[in-house]
Amino acid sequence: MALADIEIFGAGIFGLSIAYSCARRGCKVRVVEKRQIGAGASGGILGALAPHAPHNWNAKKQFQFDSLIMASDWWAEVTEIGGIDPVYQRMGRFQPIANAHALALAKQRQAAARKNWDKKAEWQIIEADGDWMPQSMTGHAIFDNLSASIRPVPALQGLSAAIRSLGGEICEGQTEGEGADILIHATGHEGLQRLRSTLGADIWQGEKGTAALLQCPHTGPQQIFAEGIHMVPHSDQTLAIGSTSERLHSPANNQALDIDDLIDRAKEIVPAIKAAKRLHCWTGIRPRTSRRLPLLGPFPKRPGHFIANGGYKIGFGLAPLVGEVLADLVLTGHCRIPHEFLPSSTIDRMVTD
Repeated sequence: MALADIEIFGAGIFGLSIAYSCARRGCKVRVVEKRQIGAGASGGILGALAPHAPHNWNAKKQFQFDSLIMASDWWAEVTEIGGIDPVYQRMGRFQPIANAHALALAKQRQAAARKNWDKKAEWQIIEADGDWMPQSMTGHAIFDNLSASIRPVPALQGLSAAIRSLGGEICEGQTEGEGADILIHATGHEGLQRLRSTLGADIWQGEKGTAALLQCPHTGPQQIFAEGIHMVPHSDQTLAIGSTSERLHSPANNQALDIDDLIDRAKEIVPAIKAAKRLHCWTGIRPRTSRRLPLLGPFPKRPGHFIANGGYKIGFGLAPLVGEVLADLVLTGHCRIPHEFLPSSTIDRMVTD
């Protein structure tokens, strides 16, 4: 008999969230991690949990929205069981509106949010006032009250503690499991590269991530997103900043965004942080799939094996619901995963294309 009901390879945010959700349901769980907890992109410092724009609604946006809505209660339970605070805060986000075209688009998105967000959260156009408001050429900004933040490392530590409290194991520095009926592969960008060879499809397009943590005692509570830069204040008087594109202004420029450029641009956008001091930075490879969709579900042609990968930039935002739907699938056979997230769907689509 296997020593664990479920073995999960990879102790990043997807692997730990699935392990927690399974352990919470009484499963015996072992997490196998060849380095250490959060060794990949999950061990970053930004922690922005933000929704996509509410127009052009699709399954990915709905899944992300549902996960963000459930996040507060889900992380509160993790904290109660594991005893480690992930510093989750739902304080909302400002986005400056740059021109008349962007303002017209924001009005369309405000109407779309009323429809698609089902009164569970708000997306509003507001006056761009205050020291913590980014510069806005139109005098207006978007504020959504769904965006939240989390400290990635404490969040992973909290999940790990909760898993162990529920009787699960986390084995760091190991590559081999003990054998189980159910095996879940949540191994980040390296796992996507291996899947490319195993599945015969070019599904991997890993992308560099860059972020910095600043000592910044004078911030507002809200996140800021402006000119492709996230600025995420935390309650310990630090400010995390990161770029969405990892590129310089020109789309044709293939140079990675320099960390000093990133900080300088953030200080230009929000003068209130000009005196902020850099504490440390993070760089790594994000697990991006070719379709920018997560891969969740059965591993093609490998019975008893499942894949949970491709969180890319929104892994922490997706994690609560990823944990629950994978637990549903492997424990009960009930699949709540959007069809386009399934590995088989991704492969079929790429072969067709």
